[in-house]
Amino acid sequence: MARPDAGADEAPLLAEEPLRPGACSRELELREFRDRYVIRSLDGGAAFAVARSGGSIRPLSPEEAAAGSDCKVSRIYGVAGIIRLLAGSYVLVITSRRNAGSYQGSPVYHANSMKFLCCNEAIKHLTSQEKKDEAYFMSLLRIAETTCGLYYSYDRDLTLNLQRASKLAAGRIHKPLWKQADPRFVWNKNLLEELIEAKLDEFIIPLIQGNIQNFQTCMLFFIYLLLSGTRMWRRGANLEGATANFVETEQLIEYEGLTSSFIQVRGSIPLLWEQIVDLSYKPRLCIIEHEETPKVVQRHFHDLSQRYGETVVIDLTDKRGDEGDLSNAFAAEMSRIRDVRYVHFDFHHVCRGGNFDNLQALYNQIEEAIQKQGYFLMNSKGEILLEQSGVVRSNCIDCLDRTNVTQSFLARKSLDLQLQRMGALSSSESISISDSINDIFKKLWVEHGDELSLEYAGSYALKGDLVRYGRQTLPGLIKDGMNALSRYYLNNFHDGVRQDALDLISGYYTVSQGSSSPFHTGGFESALFLPVASAIIVGGITATTFTLGQVGRNAQPFISPIISGGLTVGVVALVKANGKQFCSRPRLCGLI
Repeated sequence: MARPDAGADEAPLLAEEPLRPGACSRELELREFRDRYVIRSLDGGAAFAVARSGGSIRPLSPEEAAAGSDCKVSRIYGVAGIIRLLAGSYVLVITSRRNAGSYQGSPVYHANSMKFLCCNEAIKHLTSQEKKDEAYFMSLLRIAETTCGLYYSYDRDLTLNLQRASKLAAGRIHKPLWKQADPRFVWNKNLLEELIEAKLDEFIIPLIQGNIQNFQTCMLFFIYLLLSGTRMWRRGANLEGATANFVETEQLIEYEGLTSSFIQVRGSIPLLWEQIVDLSYKPRLCIIEHEETPKVVQRHFHDLSQRYGETVVIDLTDKRGDEGDLSNAFAAEMSRIRDVRYVHFDFHHVCRGGNFDNLQALYNQIEEAIQKQGYFLMNSKGEILLEQSGVVRSNCIDCLDRTNVTQSFLARKSLDLQLQRMGALSSSESISISDSINDIFKKLWVEHGDELSLEYAGSYALKGDLVRYGRQTLPGLIKDGMNALSRYYLNNFHDGVRQDALDLISGYYTVSQGSSSPFHTGGFESALFLPVASAIIVGGITATTFTLGQVGRNAQPFISPIISGGLTVGVVALVKANGKQFCSRPRLCGLI
């Protein structure tokens, strides 16, 4: 399995190469006319048109698709879906891609760039308020165009892990790709509805968000991400028991005709809780009192048990402060749930000083359960030799840094067992004896943590040194500090808008003609005054410092510094008291 060229794309397919049953078109031609867009397959023959006046879809014959010459022609690599707003429809297309490797013999691609085609000529008939709303919605679409970590295949379902896929009927692969997919992990599920209604199966490509890496040492890394929002604006669970930042990670190895996988999951603490940004570095955690809380927790773990089997929960939160209160509430709810083992491990306390090896104390507690759960193993004939009978669910507060370090530790332990069973290692050996495999493993998990952190928090992961070196280094501390500052800025001043974009694309918020504007509050837009307040604070500090330096040279030395200092203190107090109002907040949907 060769390492893919990170900047390369496949050579264009020949037009006469037939598609496999259920596969999607790999090469598409976009023809932009004044009144319509025409998208036609170069390897399957199908085509359809989208009217620029309102977004109506019409399948075309090959002759109709080729007709007309007064148009702009370009190559695209997939249609990711259609969304309808106030003025019409917007068609999301993949404009460039990167070969990310292969899975079960099928190429896997990363969507490098996307763009929305506008079918919104009706915008001239909107009211002034509707035009403002449409402009904001369109700004959210531009954010969605830059979504990172989107992967797809034209002829292989990427949403099911290997064990689930291998146990389904063989005839499933002949169904359209979107019918094979697990809708939980389809990033563009909401965007595909109009294409599905138009029965354009050949053009319907399910995208997953996560991280896929492929190395020539036959290690393949999959992540199936169910990302419900941004770091601070989606915490805990909803009333159905679905949690924020739920991630299924599959680590696959192919060796001598054998294929093995190991599954772990992570997800926010499945209680009703929030942590609203307020300009402080670490906002207060707030547990929402709700009569449905016990049922929420039960629903979450019932779903996990149905999908994965026996579940072991690892809670990595602190035992003190707000985290301690949340952890205690979680432990209290878990004590009521049978057949799910709950283990608390205070990561910051036990691994203080950046000692990664102290995670062995956690592994010693759950080693028997993990070995009992096992891993999946299949031979070259597709015969199942071993099955994974359960899963470890890890969480901290964000389910990012501490969780990633812990999952990498457990994955290393499993990888040793898998390679020993496959004959690549003896029963006493570990991957640490091979520098190349060990380095690749570390790279996989560091990049895994970075990708998930970028998608959820907007910055690279912290504590990457613990995975790379097993300890914290000075350059790593400096990098963590810069990333922490980046998170602070994005969480406070950008994530509200990014959350709106996710809610719009995912269908949590539906645009409907005639409904009241979600942006017309008539209230005080305090976020607009934050730059002014910041300028007053900086100017006040500067003026106070300067005037204090003039003391002794003026007959009234203290009047100016007192005035400027008092003004600065007053503005600081105002901003601090109204911190939540000065932050970027989502405007489309509530928290639960």
